[in-house]
Amino acid sequence: MLEAIAANPSWFWLSLGGLLLAAEMLGASGYMLWSGVAAVVVGALVWLFPFSWEMQGVLFAVLTVVSAFLWWYWLSKRTKPQPAMLNQRSHQLLGTRATLTEPTVDGFGRMRVGDSSWRIYSANELAIGTEVEVILVEGNTLHVRAVHR
Repeated sequence: MLEAIAANPSWFWLSLGGLLLAAEMLGASGYMLWSGVAAVVVGALVWLFPFSWEMQGVLFAVLTVVSAFLWWYWLSKRTKPQPAMLNQRSHQLLGTRATLTEPTVDGFGRMRVGDSSWRIYSANELAIGTEVEVILVEGNTLHVRAVHR
């Protein structure tokens, strides 16, 4: 068997690449993708330009690292980090507009957002039915301002 592999190294690399890519499709989460791509490229290069097993191994290792690094670089430029608002529903309400369900007294009142009632604060006294926008969150109090149309 080793004689057959030594006689046809391009088939070895193409088969190895195919196996790694097939294993990746079974759910390896990207770990085998770049090794599989590197093996296919090495197989194609060995088919076009035969060279020693040592060079094939070095080329495979270098291509695996380079392709993984290029993927990481492209992905890091593509995705934009989102602010962590998990379990911080009040911060997700910034910019939300709603109508007051009761007037503000001494700056404080309440408004409904979705299925919840929130305590609000406004620097100005506001009447029932005023449309407001959330501009700041402080604890469980939403700071709002009247929306003028």
